[in-house]
Amino acid sequence: MISCLDLAKELIDKQICALQSLRDRIGSEFEKAALSLSQIEGKVIVTGLGKSGLVAGKIAATLSSTGTPSIFIHPVEAMHGDLGIIQSGDIGLFLSNSGETAEVVQLLQMFKLLGLKTIAIVGKMQSTLARDCDLCLDASVESEACPLNLAPTSSTTAAMVLGDALAGCILTLKGFSTRDYGRLHPSGALGRRLLFRVKDLMHSGEELPVALSGTLMRDALVTLTGKAMGAVLVVSASRELLGIFTDGDLRRAAQRHGNFLDLEIDELMTKDPIVIDQSRMAAEALSLMENRPSQVSVLPVLDGENKAAGIIRVHDLVRAGL
Repeated sequence: MISCLDLAKELIDKQICALQSLRDRIGSEFEKAALSLSQIEGKVIVTGLGKSGLVAGKIAATLSSTGTPSIFIHPVEAMHGDLGIIQSGDIGLFLSNSGETAEVVQLLQMFKLLGLKTIAIVGKMQSTLARDCDLCLDASVESEACPLNLAPTSSTTAAMVLGDALAGCILTLKGFSTRDYGRLHPSGALGRRLLFRVKDLMHSGEELPVALSGTLMRDALVTLTGKAMGAVLVVSASRELLGIFTDGDLRRAAQRHGNFLDLEIDELMTKDPIVIDQSRMAAEALSLMENRPSQVSVLPVLDGENKAAGIIRVHDLVRAGL
């Protein structure tokens, strides 16, 4: 008797083979579909029944979350009033493994009557749906991964992957950015990572601990302790960043120099520190701090003219939810 582990691997292999076959035969129809959807004036109406309907709902959600207005419509409910959501400029995306699902084919005819463009994702290329839609994407599989070759498994996987591929191509064609994605996902950690920029979280103005080049350490310490940012930025008279002096530098100076209070800060600062531009994403600042041989907890922030504009701490990023 085959073990569950061996059977699971066999079923996964069947799905992998189905996807490899899908990749090998994808062609010009897909390119036309992606281009049409990227230029859409209305929204994408995605539909399907049963397991295909569940996949259709996921595709609609993915399209919407990546900047292409989309909605799932149940083919039965559509014929009982939900057709009112369909407008000029919409495109219909129809999912059916057999391509003969009566309710889906009936809904297709309504799109035809309205003169709207239609795209099919089907498992049977000789079906009614494949024949009557303007564009048809081949999601056929040799067999289902189900041991009985009955339950929709490989076929639904192929259809979903085609939908994901469409969404990825469309967002690229439209120039959809991580910033755009963040606007559509404002809640939770994902939204925070994508929306916050360094300038939103940095300390600047009166909060910024700065010392002019040539400042004695006894005076710089007043700024270091008074601003309580864990560091002092050393700048020129024109605000050019020359270096940084941190709490860690203070401990090392106390160990190495008995009279360090009478030294100029330039002698003890770290020259050419790691910096970040104020326009960069806050998540990039966190990555810079964490992915160093010796982690840093504070970064100088520069403006568009490469002058000291602020300071950002890992504490600020963690508190913001990153």
